[in-house]
Amino acid sequence: MTYSPGEYLAKFLDSLDSASVRDTIVIMADNGSVDGVPEAAAEARDNVEFLPTGGNLGYGTAINIAARALRERREAGEIDGEFFLVSNPDVVFDSGSIDELLSCADRHPQAGSIGPLIREADGSAYPSARAVPTLANGIGHALLGSVWKSNPWSAAYRDENDMSRERSAGWLSGSCLLIRWDAFDHIGGFDERYFMYMEDVDLGDRLARAGYENIFCPTAQITHAKGHVAGKNPEHMLPAHHESAYRFQADRLSAPWQAPIRLALRMGLKARAGVAVGISKIRR
Repeated sequence: MTYSPGEYLAKFLDSLDSASVRDTIVIMADNGSVDGVPEAAAEARDNVEFLPTGGNLGYGTAINIAARALRERREAGEIDGEFFLVSNPDVVFDSGSIDELLSCADRHPQAGSIGPLIREADGSAYPSARAVPTLANGIGHALLGSVWKSNPWSAAYRDENDMSRERSAGWLSGSCLLIRWDAFDHIGGFDERYFMYMEDVDLGDRLARAGYENIFCPTAQITHAKGHVAGKNPEHMLPAHHESAYRFQADRLSAPWQAPIRLALRMGLKARAGVAVGISKIRR
């Protein structure tokens, strides 16, 4: 998915050359870029295609649109393979990283998704393989995460202690994700009710509920310039994050008797979003 990616897109595309020995086709599902960069990249590179979505439809919706375009080619016999790769345009692949993800998938035939170790710009490992958040640890993290970093609810929410070994996780970061076609189709792809944030958590949880695994593969590594767009628009992104958090929990607390819990959760998250936006404005 692209949304005015600027200088990041060329670095992403250049890194693909050494990321795999296989040929790559890049479908840029574009959510309304205004910088002209995705269009220019598609004109300059034979393996890159520009696919406008018609507006800023959200991350998951854009990925579903790109997946449909790829699926049509797959069904027509133009491309083959069991997997496709979802990635943000501000990712840079290490040499051989895509091939390593594919090797990892071969080792785990029940894997619905496989994710790499993600380095941030400073070289630190981003906690990209976590447990699915529960209502309890989500509330504990929301209330105490900023004032008591080591609290047990935040530790459970992040589940970031082991980033050194190949293992199953509750969910994997959607910034770079190898996905098995059969698993993706089985669960119906990304839930398009999520505009931004939590769509990868929801995907991983639904894959697991359908009997698939989400496998963290630290031998495949990338660098991610995390949040360069979201950080510029906190007044929009912070409420979207909290709305997605509500959607995720509300779907899993859907019984009629749980209506008071959903109401309390919505009110609490709206209040927290308002506080977070206020703090972000003060810090500018």
